[in-house]
Amino acid sequence: MIFDADTHITPFCEYAVSSNADKMLRIMDEAGVDKALCWAHRPYSRNQLGEVLEYLYHAVKLHPDRLTGYGWIDPMLGMDAAKEMLKRCLEDYGFPGVKFNGCQNEHFCDDEEMVMPLLEEISKAGASVAFHTGGDAPDQTNPYRVGRIAKQYPNMKILMVHIGCGGASYDLSRAAIETAREHPNIYLVGSDIRTNSLLNAVELLGTERICFGSDAPFESMPVEVARYKAMFQTKLGNNDYESIMSGNIMRFLE
Repeated sequence: MIFDADTHITPFCEYAVSSNADKMLRIMDEAGVDKALCWAHRPYSRNQLGEVLEYLYHAVKLHPDRLTGYGWIDPMLGMDAAKEMLKRCLEDYGFPGVKFNGCQNEHFCDDEEMVMPLLEEISKAGASVAFHTGGDAPDQTNPYRVGRIAKQYPNMKILMVHIGCGGASYDLSRAAIETAREHPNIYLVGSDIRTNSLLNAVELLGTERICFGSDAPFESMPVEVARYKAMFQTKLGNNDYESIMSGNIMRFLE
């Protein structure tokens, strides 16, 4: 089984890319991917985020065997709006958690005023959280900031998406690996990451908390599946390979 832990869908055509649910399912079929964790494809206008999340909710309801929804919060909309969106994601839509992207939404992932109060609500709800981490915003989305959050909320499961390589402009993967080694509640999604950095993560951290992700539609899902197979299928035992390709993200979402 293959469970892609990083995909984006939207009803809009953004960045000259169409990424609706039907297209995502076709891409999954082409790549041989059974299920996908889907969050928002950030809209040009941040005020349209609510429409994207509603679309995601209905797409997941139509295809529960293929798509798993995950929320998205933009703290720059203001605390009242962010809390309302968080409530909608967790209670109304039943998403298991929400994602923060400090690069695209222009905030620090551990901002004391805009983000930490929301994380407190997420922790109280028993939900999980995902963070974009990468060199495209090396200060705002630095893995060490995620480590600070993981230390404060040791019982909250955290996805560190891109293992510090998001945007590929600067590689923060060593910081991400060090952070994950210190905090067992952090899982890593190896999408939009250099091959050697991903191999290094497996060597230093093992296979129990690393998840396959393609970052579709920004990256080619079939190509990413082939890359993971080339890296791991013959070099790891079946159990370790299956853990990376599906088991770990399924355990994270439990």
